[in-house]
Amino acid sequence: MLDGGPSLVDFVLRNLLRRVLTGLGLLVWMVLASACMTMGLRSAVDVSFAAPPETPGRALVYVDESYVGTLAQVMRQKLRLPEGKHRISVEKTGYYPFDVVVVSARKPLEVEVELLRLPD
Repeated sequence: MLDGGPSLVDFVLRNLLRRVLTGLGLLVWMVLASACMTMGLRSAVDVSFAAPPETPGRALVYVDESYVGTLAQVMRQKLRLPEGKHRISVEKTGYYPFDVVVVSARKPLEVEVELLRLPD
């Protein structure tokens, strides 16, 4: 513009920059929110599972009495648990249940599962 005010190009660039920064802010917020979704803002710990080959992969895994998947699934991908005390149970028909209480405190944990067959 000839009167010394902002030009159309300036106006468009400022709006574009504002939209980009707003989008980046939203993206950063989403990343932070997803990282903190494990029970509020408490830190989370990786928990991996190991088992002898004869252990049935279809055994059901529970953490704090909530189903999280089969043993085969949790062995393939680690679980993330919030810091603190947790009860891990593994159950399969025809086997004694496996129960362990773990205390996660910022160090990765490994749970070694051994299911023993019930007598015939």
